[in-house]
Amino acid sequence: MRQLPRLVATDLDGTLLRSDRTLSARTAEVISRISAGGTQVVLVTGRPIRWLNQVYDQLAAPMPAICANGAVVYDPTTDQVLRADPLAPELLAEVVRRLRAEVPGVAFAVEVTDGRELWHESAYALSWDRSDPGLRAVESPEELVGTPAVKLLARAGAQDPDAFVKVVTGALAGLAEATHSSYSGLVEISAAGVTKAAGLAWYCAQHGLTAQDTVAFGDMPNDLPMLTWVGRAVAVANAHPAVLEIADEVTSDNDSDGVAAYLEALFGLDRAEGLDRAVGSGGAEPGPAA
Repeated sequence: MRQLPRLVATDLDGTLLRSDRTLSARTAEVISRISAGGTQVVLVTGRPIRWLNQVYDQLAAPMPAICANGAVVYDPTTDQVLRADPLAPELLAEVVRRLRAEVPGVAFAVEVTDGRELWHESAYALSWDRSDPGLRAVESPEELVGTPAVKLLARAGAQDPDAFVKVVTGALAGLAEATHSSYSGLVEISAAGVTKAAGLAWYCAQHGLTAQDTVAFGDMPNDLPMLTWVGRAVAVANAHPAVLEIADEVTSDNDSDGVAAYLEALFGLDRAEGLDRAVGSGGAEPGPAA
């Protein structure tokens, strides 16, 4: 990529957001400035739609989002899903059947209604989403798999996430995509061919853009397809080893505003001027310097 990118794609948790899930004033200002300059910014995340307002509330304007690891393309200005690629009920049932046979104690949840609700088995361990108003406990295994789901979530107690993904991938044998975006032992499953790369490629095609027009930032294995597709792949310093291995470049970590620092250098932005604007407009205090 010799020219400036026409589109910036970024993961959220562990990449654009700090460890406390906040967006620094510096990062918000950089995104605002490059957007005002005509470069598209797209959020590409494993998060469902219902968790995006936590980020939009910290931005000057909402950005288009590719959610659920590529299964949902969302326009926040109209609150419309532009594209959804869910696991059909028959496929969902077969995936669940195979994993129950292969993984002792596995428990499931599904992202349904395009990710506006999460249905879960009683044995599925909820984490920071336990107060989510979109949660619903299912009454039976049949109910769990009776509705198209943009993502299936699987837990089986404490697990090494990389090892657990290999077990799940082996059990599914190409039937669906399996990945992870945390170190909690949670595996995320999508329909075959549904990845962050596929969702981003579809979005770019709608806007007359190609992979070579795009720079992307990420930190975890669910970012690998996107990072291998784009023209320039950038990992934050805190990224998973597999991401650091394939990245074209590495920026500073998410708690040091690594994405903002890279974009400031790439677009030739004056950081001091940007921070003066953010503080002068009543923005949050800037995060740590990179």
